[in-house]
Amino acid sequence: FAQCVASLADAAPGRFAIGIGSSSNVIVQKWNGVPFEQPYKKVRDVVRFLREAFTGEKVSGSFDTFEVSGFRLGVRPEQTPPILVAALREGMLRLAGREGDGAIINWLGPDDVPQVTKVVYDAAGGVEKEIVARIFCCPSENADVVRASAKFAIAAYMNVPVYAEFQKWLGRGAALEGMWTAWQAGDRKAALAAIPDEVVDQLVVHGSPEHCRATIQRYFDNGVTTSSLAILPLDPDLHHWDAVRSLAPSAG
Repeated sequence: FAQCVASLADAAPGRFAIGIGSSSNVIVQKWNGVPFEQPYKKVRDVVRFLREAFTGEKVSGSFDTFEVSGFRLGVRPEQTPPILVAALREGMLRLAGREGDGAIINWLGPDDVPQVTKVVYDAAGGVEKEIVARIFCCPSENADVVRASAKFAIAAYMNVPVYAEFQKWLGRGAALEGMWTAWQAGDRKAALAAIPDEVVDQLVVHGSPEHCRATIQRYFDNGVTTSSLAILPLDPDLHHWDAVRSLAPSAG
């Protein structure tokens, strides 16, 4: 992993950053058969290991979750790439601020950003950090179609324990309780119906391109420094590259 990161950073000096996250029990354990244990410590240890490895010196030692004996990079990048921590709740957010170069945040609305970034900046002790937001977006004014399709994505994510706890921390526990109850009872149709439109509108940017650009700007106004737009094909009449062009800052 360290050598792969170093090679990419060497091929694109100053233009590459590495994001590290714990994923979830669904992907790690159910899909890949790897025990989902000590996710915080594993991410922390990888961050610390990479810091040492990027010096180009030999790395030997015991971390809490793995050991390294005599590793040295074959390629040492001229510019050390930033290490960003994919974070949801306070533990990972503090790690991003304290030991990472920034955080990658996900599945939140623009008004949620201050709650998240405060944890990062408090942990950073005043040091500037990058805040990358993955923003789900569909520039379509066909609101009924977009909301109906978006609820499938929301249900798929928000029934994963780490995302459920994140939404509760953000204050959406009551709004999503009906969905969780129906989902656990095995009634997927009722679960989708129980997702309030206002939750969709908070988590997925949609509407006219002008409205979408203004909403994306609110993420930046509230503390995001870099956006990673995920354009969702929720409207069958939406063409991807038309959406890309309509969302560009220059389109305004």
